[in-house]
Amino acid sequence: MSVPEIDQQIGIEVYATKAAGLGGAIRRVVEDFVVEEVLVDGSKATAEKNMAKPPLGATETRQRFLLCVLVKRNWDTFVALKNVARQLGIDQNRISFAGIKDAKAITAQHVSIDGISEEDAARVDVKDVELRPIGYVREPLSAFYMQGNNFTAKIKEISYPRGIVEERVAKIASEIAAAAGIPNFYGHQRFGTTRAITHIVGEALVQGNVEQAAMTFLAKPSEHEHPASRQARRDLQDSQDFNKALKVFPVQLRFERLMLAHLVENPGDFSGAFRMLPLKLRMLFVQAWQSFLFNRFLSARIRNGFSIGKAEIGDYVVNVDRSGMPMIRTGKVVDGLNASEIDKLIAEGRMRVSLPIFGVKQKLSEGTMGELEKRILEEEGVEANGFRIPALPEIGGKGELRAAVSPVINFALEAVSSYSNELESQAEVGFMLLRGSYATILLREIMKPSNLISAGF
Repeated sequence: MSVPEIDQQIGIEVYATKAAGLGGAIRRVVEDFVVEEVLVDGSKATAEKNMAKPPLGATETRQRFLLCVLVKRNWDTFVALKNVARQLGIDQNRISFAGIKDAKAITAQHVSIDGISEEDAARVDVKDVELRPIGYVREPLSAFYMQGNNFTAKIKEISYPRGIVEERVAKIASEIAAAAGIPNFYGHQRFGTTRAITHIVGEALVQGNVEQAAMTFLAKPSEHEHPASRQARRDLQDSQDFNKALKVFPVQLRFERLMLAHLVENPGDFSGAFRMLPLKLRMLFVQAWQSFLFNRFLSARIRNGFSIGKAEIGDYVVNVDRSGMPMIRTGKVVDGLNASEIDKLIAEGRMRVSLPIFGVKQKLSEGTMGELEKRILEEEGVEANGFRIPALPEIGGKGELRAAVSPVINFALEAVSSYSNELESQAEVGFMLLRGSYATILLREIMKPSNLISAGF
């Protein structure tokens, strides 16, 4: 089954299911995609005001951190929090959260805010953002407290009647259940959909070419981005004139403009230009390159007929905690002595096959999988010590393990209805994924779109 070029560009080279997809489109309007965060104690941040109990033991007694539900509509997480912080008159760093949510969606998530009261939070007034106080807690939120996200997605413009939609979704769901989940690929949000260059910048940084990395970030255009942005990048590519570029780059390209301003004042200081960006963004470049390599490893595993839900000799495996989260620091290698015991634990859901996010401190798998990984690194020109970056040592990639499979929890075809006539349909699906997994990876298996951009990815 043919995989779109835009998928292959980020290392996703296969489908895990063989059943035909629905086609169609997602995110035609913001309401078509709803994300609601679930914490490790089972509490869910809901878009509607119907929370059953305060999460994480939140109380009415004043403590250091105010726990709130943040509901946003069509907002980037960081930009929304920046506006909330401005209204509260505090530094944005005083707001903590468990996970970044989709921008083009209605999302509900938990945030903790240092040193404010419920009355302060109630006065926040930002368009399409609601800050809902729910109690006080002693510690700030972090990813440690997040179990996953509950998703509700509408797939529109399906060119098949209801019966075919139901039949195809049932077949795909059956294949996913048999594999114990979907491949745990990194989705397009990690790399950028309209301009998938984050990992390319990271590749240049890992190779030690900081100038090339900067010029890729600033001047590599995409046919899918806004025409004004595309033209500004082309002009910089041709002229190499940072002063002129600073005058014409659109204001919404704020990170690019920060780098350009530095290069105008400090010609040739490309490392300094990168340091104008937030540390998390700088780190994301290298992480995206590691994510690309992981996607290629996982694609090679599936393409070569190895299961993502059953271990091979030489594979890494990790334990699973009570909430279903893989414990990435518990990795061990499967050998001839422990293979049968590990197969039993995987079948019971107490272990998962994992692959390396290759880096300074993370070795490749052993056995056949390790040979596949080594071949991919050779193809990509990656060296063992390549993730040490002398020019920007703070963003070097240590590496770790990542589960090869992501369980799909409570999947349901909620509704199927006619879209514009009896031969066209729209479907609504609901499901939960654990922290760090991407809804679009499941949706691409269901839809198998030929053009991800026009399909809303």
